Amino acid sequence: MKYFVAILISVLAFFAPHKAFSQSHYISHVHVGLHGGMAMSRTTFSPSVKQKMLNDYTFGIAARYAEERHVGLMGEINLTRRGWCENFEGTPLKYSRALTYLELPIMTHIFFGPRNFQFFFNLGPQICYMISSSIDSNFDYKNPLKVEGFPSSRRMTEQMSMEIKNRFDYGICASFGLEPLIGRRNSITLEARYYFGLGNIFGAAKKDVFSASRGMAITVTLGYYFRLK
Repeated sequence: MKYFVAILISVLAFFAPHKAFSQSHYISHVHVGLHGGMAMSRTTFSPSVKQKMLNDYTFGIAARYAEERHVGLMGEINLTRRGWCENFEGTPLKYSRALTYLELPIMTHIFFGPRNFQFFFNLGPQICYMISSSIDSNFDYKNPLKVEGFPSSRRMTEQMSMEIKNRFDYGICASFGLEPLIGRRNSITLEARYYFGLGNIFGAAKKDVFSASRGMAITVTLGYYFRLK
């Protein structure tokens, strides 16, 4: 129920009327741009899995439209690698699983500040599709309990060799950042974003190992935008 409410809030934020921010003399504008940076991610498992952040990349293209003084709409197409990195508590063992997603966030874009230096806040739903999965490990992860020195005490191991069941993902993203303007048509953005996934990558039925296996990510990106109109 709480996930439904969260999605509903995001959809309402996206489709809400913007008249509260309107200014009759404001000229609508359209921006296109590109961005790239770092994605720091993990996967929320239940039962829990000992892990740490997986550091990887994200980049994409974006378009923004605003016909009101402080609010507009924004859409992106991103390629992001996220997943999880197991924590083996000081041992030399390594295991990480990187999941490459094609992402489509559609967000309300709220901006404010002086003419040449603006702050912004984005919020909205995101849908994703996993196009590839890769594993990086320095031991036999299919038989971890046979590995010398493996910290097996109270540790889940099934996730290391399980096949991905659900490639489609969906969730909510929110971000904030700043945007210095360069002349009339150019700007640079610095943005921090949080994505909360609502879909499970593994099966989540009563017979399955995990009741939850949801992704989350924090991204920090640098972007460039050009004003078309």
